[in-house]
Formats: sequence, C-alpha cells, structure tokens
Amino acid sequence: MAFGWWCTGIGWPGDGPELGWRKGADRRVSVLAYGAGLGFRAVGERHCVGARGNVCPLGAVVPVRSTGARCPECARLDRAHSVAADTMVDDPRTYRVYLAWFGPGLVKVGITREERGAARLREQGAVAFTWLGRGPLMAARRTEEVLRAALGVPDRIPYARKRAVRGQLPGVEERSGEVAALYGRAAELAGRGWPESLERVCLDVVDHGGIFGLDRAPAATRSVSELVDGGVVAGRLVAAAGPDLHLAVDGGGGVVVLDTRLITGWELAAVSVPVETDVRVPLIDIGGGGVQGGLF
Repeated sequence: MAFGWWCTGIGWPGDGPELGWRKGADRRVSVLAYGAGLGFRAVGERHCVGARGNVCPLGAVVPVRSTGARCPECARLDRAHSVAADTMVDDPRTYRVYLAWFGPGLVKVGITREERGAARLREQGAVAFTWLGRGPLMAARRTEEVLRAALGVPDRIPYARKRAVRGQLPGVEERSGEVAALYGRAAELAGRGWPESLERVCLDVVDHGGIFGLDRAPAATRSVSELVDGGVVAGRLVAAAGPDLHLAVDGGGGVVVLDTRLITGWELAAVSVPVETDVRVPLIDIGGGGVQGGLF
C-alpha cells in the first residue's frame, strides 16, 4: 500500500475480508486473499479516526492500544448516533434479532439492520449463527433483552475470549447442533415476552468456519498487542474472523493474530513479504499470558 494511506479498518461486505484505506478525500479497499502475503510498517503517531465519516477536528493523537482509535469527543459523537445508544426510537427500518455462536459456551443475542444481511455477524467473528426474528427497532430491542435474560447470555463477548477458543473449535455438525438447541429454547419464549410486532424467523444455521478459513488454518497462539512507530507486521494470511487477521509468520513464528482495530488511525507503508527486521512489535499469549517479546 502506498505511503501516506491510513487504514480505516476491516469490512465483511461479502464472503471475504476487505481492508479500507483513506488518503485525504480518497478512499479505496484491498480485498484480502488467504495464502497471500500481507505486510506493512507503522509510520509516525496514531491519530483519531473521527466519527460518523467526519475527520477529527482536533487531529488528536490516541493511545496505541485503543481498539476504538477515537478521541473522547469523537467517541461520544459516534456513540450518540449508534443503535446501541437507543437514541433512534423512531427508526422506520426493519431489524433482525440473531443468536451468534463464537465457540463452546460463547453465545450472544443481538440485533442488526435487515438491509445489512449477515455482515454484522461476520464483523463480530461469529463462527455460526441463526436469525430469531424480524420487526421494528424497539420490538427487536425488547426481544433481545428478554432472550438475553432468559438464556443467560451476555450482550458482549470480549475478543480475547473469542480468540482463545478459535483454535479448538468442534466440527460443523456440533456447532450447528448447539445453535439449534439454543434456538429451541428461545422459540419456547415466543409467546411469553416477545412483542407481537416481531415476526419469528425459522431456524437456519449459517456456519462461517469455511469463509473465515478457521477449519483449515493452524491454531494461532499469540496476538499483536500494539503498534509502534517503525513497527512491522508481516506474514501470510491464513484465516480471518471479525476484525482479526491470522498471519503465518516466517522463521518459525507460528500463527499470530492481528486485531485490525489496532491499525486504524496509523499511517501505513508497505513492506515485502517475507521480511527480515529487528523492529519489535509486542505480542501476548492468546490464552491470557504475558507479553512475549516481538513479532520478529
């Protein structure tokens, strides 16, 4: 990628990941392919990415470990206009309620705009999911709350927990069976708490293990914890899930996870793959251990 481009993050508009880039008013995307090399060097300081498509008026520098890459003011603006803030009660669009499975024991209920299809599920790294219902925003939100309480599932699952189970996923049939069982429990509540305006959707489990590449890639053991000025990240893309890219590192480095939320706000310059460098990018154990030194 040409010097001077800023990464705006990963997107899943279809069955493959794309990295977004911005250089002034120009925007472009890089479609990522499994097996291809990917490498870049961070340049300078990390700056706020702004909010709602607008540039940060302060050009603020943000912490290197922040996954939001926004200054406090832009973060407040972005949050104020999100569905999660419940500030759009008159939204006329149709929403869908979903049941997402990230690994054994890692399940959540959420909502997304129907027009987005399953993009939200791919963005979160859901290995499998099924729709539960569809209807107006507030009916979908109410159903989400009822099911979350009844099923005993959280509203958020930290990405660190998702990464910890990805290397030990059960097979497709077992994943589908667990989602189907939870769907059955949710369906039993349809007459006891679901708003009448929410239409129930039949069970149809969708599995993302194939499009994520998880079913054929070696398990990752470490993840990048931050970038630094001059720090290099490079490897061969073997899998991706949500914001995470799984990179096979040359020289016996195994597979390392790069959370692309950590590279937003950085100016990035391309490097060739494979690459030899003594620049150290801090890594941590995916299982929750401490810092393990550098990527190279």
